[in-house]
Amino acid sequence: MICYLVRHGKDDSTVRGGWSNHPLVAEGEAQARELARFVAENKDALNIGRIYTSDLTRAEQTARPIAEVLGLPLTRLSAFREANNGVLAGMDNELAKARYPGLYWSALDWEEAYPGGESPKEFFERIRTAWKELTQAVKDCDSNTVLVTHGGVIQVILSLVNGANYTNKDKPRRIPHAELVAIEYNDGIWTER
Repeated sequence: MICYLVRHGKDDSTVRGGWSNHPLVAEGEAQARELARFVAENKDALNIGRIYTSDLTRAEQTARPIAEVLGLPLTRLSAFREANNGVLAGMDNELAKARYPGLYWSALDWEEAYPGGESPKEFFERIRTAWKELTQAVKDCDSNTVLVTHGGVIQVILSLVNGANYTNKDKPRRIPHAELVAIEYNDGIWTER
């Protein structure tokens, strides 16, 4: 069984993301359509039977075209939202810099939370729990799964799958927009393909 992780399409980079509900920009919408086209053209090989998505708009907008070409319902899971950046969610970048100078995800200590949001530790624990629950639910299915979510969430999942320590201080790899990252389940173990 394979779980395909997908980071949402490109969104508005002039505002802080996190729990923002800003939609995709035109380029992101095009990325979502292109991914759906690829999935449709390769649907037999991909064998996708379930589609899960973060309930934030940019993830749903990326997942919806895939669901449409496959004729599958979307299951929204709020647990797979990006890190909760509290009062900064959706705030214009320049305003955020003026009101909260130096306040970035990578600047937070492990147990230091965004104002009104969560800490890296809380985020990691939320995603670890959500991933465990999702994988328990799908590991014995005869078709594959898609999870459309966010770059930070995928970083946590990959750290868990690859047995690496997660930290908010750096990003060990770039997660492209609207591309499939395959995680395969064999003999009780999830591994990145």
